[in-house]
Amino acid sequence: MCDYSLMAIPNRLAHEGEELVCHRFATGSIGLASPRDLRRIGEPTRPETRGIWAGLKSFFNPPKTEPVPAVCIPPGARLRLHDIPTRLQQEMQVEAVEEVMFTQITASVNSYRDAVRFRSGKEARLQELREGQRVEVLDLSMAEAFEPPVERHELLFRR
Repeated sequence: MCDYSLMAIPNRLAHEGEELVCHRFATGSIGLASPRDLRRIGEPTRPETRGIWAGLKSFFNPPKTEPVPAVCIPPGARLRLHDIPTRLQQEMQVEAVEEVMFTQITASVNSYRDAVRFRSGKEARLQELREGQRVEVLDLSMAEAFEPPVERHELLFRR
């Protein structure tokens, strides 16, 4: 869904057909965001100022903007990654554009768990993707059937 580091940030679920980008949030973590939200936040509207004092006042009291919401993807969703960095292409043996499945590689708390799984079975955490990289949400229908992995130590304690 959304890594632990993005839980304090407003978030929402993705929609099929939506275009997203990898974005570094205020927490320092890379997650997914809507380009529309990034443009809206990046270009706050300023009231028209008249005179030097009004200009100084607006400089020291900038307009309040809402934080960019993180877009959460359920495990099992199909995505298309665009602009895959050359380093990652070589490491994962993939092309610049690939279809992937969104997954969680661990159930541990306080660790980066969101990842994408390539057709080869290799996985890359969202933290390894490049900021600004484009992601297209293809299909969310498989999301309900997907179960997150269970850690080995959790299996020992379930008995």
